[in-house]
Amino acid sequence: MASQTKPVLHGYFRSSCSWRVRIAFALKGIEYDQVPVNLIKDGGQQLTEQYKKLNPMLQVPAVEIDGITLCQSLAVIQYVDETRPGPRLLPADPKKRAQVRMISDVIASGIQPLQNLHVIQKIGAEKVQWAQHFIDRGFQALEPILKQTAGKYCVGDEISMADICLVPQVYNAERFKVDVGQYPTINRLNQTLLEIEAFKVTNPSCQPDTPADLRA
Repeated sequence: MASQTKPVLHGYFRSSCSWRVRIAFALKGIEYDQVPVNLIKDGGQQLTEQYKKLNPMLQVPAVEIDGITLCQSLAVIQYVDETRPGPRLLPADPKKRAQVRMISDVIASGIQPLQNLHVIQKIGAEKVQWAQHFIDRGFQALEPILKQTAGKYCVGDEISMADICLVPQVYNAERFKVDVGQYPTINRLNQTLLEIEAFKVTNPSCQPDTPADLRA
């Protein structure tokens, strides 16, 4: 059911949710167009009435695909997994699939939103300490879960949606000066995944809207 029209990703180079979608598209071999939405410039381009029509939550990403618009990264990942060929992003085995969803939700619901831009902006001067606290709190839960589920990757030996969520969250942790070395399983998995081409080419350091001073 793949459409002849390329999907369009409205995102921001450093948005972890946008990066998740870029990784999923890369793993699936999906060609797509990018429309940058600068979360800082002009007070935040995601706050315009025009963008609100794409994503009423005024966040990135928004993905136009197959005649619909999806505005939650996990929904996009699961949609392309169900409609596009290529490696599975959710395992066939129900137990492993549940574990992948659990890990993805721990990150996407339990960690990332608490250090999202619109939250951090409300915190003010204490924003770094706030982000560190909630990332550490989440990683303290995630580390023992991953010790139980991980093989080469987050769940067994196949890359999944859980890995797609993990790498951008570790990137955020490092931005906020969290000592990821405290979490050996998370650290090992992240280092392994960063060597994979789909994670390299989608890195925030090499996107069309990456500022010159942040380019790799």
